[in-house]
Amino acid sequence: MCGIIGYTGKDDALEIVIEGLRHLEYRGYDSAGVAFFNGTGFDIMRCKGKIRDLEVHLSDIKTTSSIAIGHTRWATHGIPSDHNAHPHSSDTVVLVHNGIIENYMDLKGELISLGYQFTSETDTEVIAHLIDLYHKEKDFEESVRLALKRLRGAFALVMLSKRYPHMMIGVRKDSPLVFGIGDDGYYLASDVPAFMQRTRRVIFLEDGEMVIVTSEGYRITNFDGVPLEKEVQQINWSPTMADKGGYKHFMLKEIHEQPRAIADTIMGRINYNTMSVKTEEFMLATDTLRSIKRIFIVACGTSWHAALAGKYMIEQLARVPVEVDLASEFRYRLPIIEEGDLFIAITQSGETADTLAAQREAKRLGAKTLSICNVLGATSAREADAVFYTHSGPEIGVASTKAFTSQLVSLYLFSIALAEAREKLGRDRCRTLIDDLLKIPEKVEWILKREEEIERLAKIYSNVKNFLYLGRGILYPIALEGALKLKEISYIHAEGYAAGEMKHGPIALVDEYLPSVFLVQAGELRKKVLSNIEEIKTRGGKIIVLKSSAVVDPLPEVDNIIEVPETNEYLEPVLMVVPLQLLAYYIGVRRGYDVDQPRNLAKSVTVE
Repeated sequence: MCGIIGYTGKDDALEIVIEGLRHLEYRGYDSAGVAFFNGTGFDIMRCKGKIRDLEVHLSDIKTTSSIAIGHTRWATHGIPSDHNAHPHSSDTVVLVHNGIIENYMDLKGELISLGYQFTSETDTEVIAHLIDLYHKEKDFEESVRLALKRLRGAFALVMLSKRYPHMMIGVRKDSPLVFGIGDDGYYLASDVPAFMQRTRRVIFLEDGEMVIVTSEGYRITNFDGVPLEKEVQQINWSPTMADKGGYKHFMLKEIHEQPRAIADTIMGRINYNTMSVKTEEFMLATDTLRSIKRIFIVACGTSWHAALAGKYMIEQLARVPVEVDLASEFRYRLPIIEEGDLFIAITQSGETADTLAAQREAKRLGAKTLSICNVLGATSAREADAVFYTHSGPEIGVASTKAFTSQLVSLYLFSIALAEAREKLGRDRCRTLIDDLLKIPEKVEWILKREEEIERLAKIYSNVKNFLYLGRGILYPIALEGALKLKEISYIHAEGYAAGEMKHGPIALVDEYLPSVFLVQAGELRKKVLSNIEEIKTRGGKIIVLKSSAVVDPLPEVDNIIEVPETNEYLEPVLMVVPLQLLAYYIGVRRGYDVDQPRNLAKSVTVE
């Protein structure tokens, strides 16, 4: 959940670390801090609040340092406060930490009995004192290794020693950490955007790996000290992809990037001679696709909504049974998984703790695993049997937009590939499905050109206290996603519901103050949704209709109508969600909130 950045090299380390922290703000945080070498020892500055608050504390610092670490904290142990902010230190060690130490209370009791005093409520401070305990007699590297053997939980750590002021050590276990190699220095960070302005040459550390960086270079070992050879990879994102590009917020920029992101996800995945999906893009043999008995799709938050839509696509096109689970619940229901089952993990970051745990459990039980992921080299991608990268580019806004539509497109491509492998699609039907997909970027662009209509709608509804989102079939998950976006960005309570279930409870909420957003698709279900609209109308509720242009039935008298272009039923979610994203964005902006960094939320949830 936290953001980590460390640097050692020829440039001003403090300046680079502050710059890196700004690029990690999208992860969500409530406090920030830095530690840097001042020529004789390490200075630590930390505070509750934003990075700009930290910079006020640093404004009088004149020291140019060659080594520094920084951190943005999202509170787990201890309230957001100056004393709980990172970095944490002991007599000889200063460090930053992302993750949770599960046995910290046991270790804390032991350390207190040995005379150590604690100044914070965090689990992290335990690590600093534990390393210091060994560092009194051992060198820095060995002290870290001895401490690691005693830690239970998830951690990415970047550490400095007062006795080795030009050495930086990073370790990873179940929390992301990437090593950057620049011409003028070395970087350790939670995510590539922290240093992408300076280098795109990276090594993705695996669980159980440690990097030791000195002025002479770097070494990578496992936790037992065995040297490892690691490939240096080149990140293909350009630094400008992570800038706002003239938009007021990253979220708005990323909503507008969706035509490009969808096109990039499609690119290279279609055989235009046969108008079919390239099965090899999913890294699963045709024989494997043909033999799949069941599919489990597991995800969290917005990705879970994509999974729900994917279930409709796969079952209807490929006729394979699909179960969809929230990752946080999957392991604890003791799922029945067998050889011949396929497990699909959907995770934008590839580092979501619950999704990773579910993926590992499915693999242990014998399932083939496929990761649908947006980040090159992420843990989910590396550990899966196969990976399909969405290619939507870095998503900085905490509330997912372009990653979601890219996930929907990925699932659509997979459904067609699976259906083709299992001979469930005729050639004409397959050609039509692909032709529909190729038109989607242009249709999203058409919607975006009409965003002023949605901005006007936001002005009308920005002060309401509750919203209801209703859809049927494959649009039910989009109702859930629309409600989630509004909650995340505007802090308005919103519920997404299957429209057919409306009479089984939610209709009790309807009054003249409650807006209901209905998603009306083409096909037979439209008539049922139109009946639901009538039921709300007779009870005096306000009604917003979001409909496909293919719906030509006369509508009941409603308050507002938004229309999206016609497409097939499996791609309707891609078009329907864009106005809902814009509605949430403009309501959030009108209410004066930070839509890029909503309160209490983090971009990558790397703790359970």
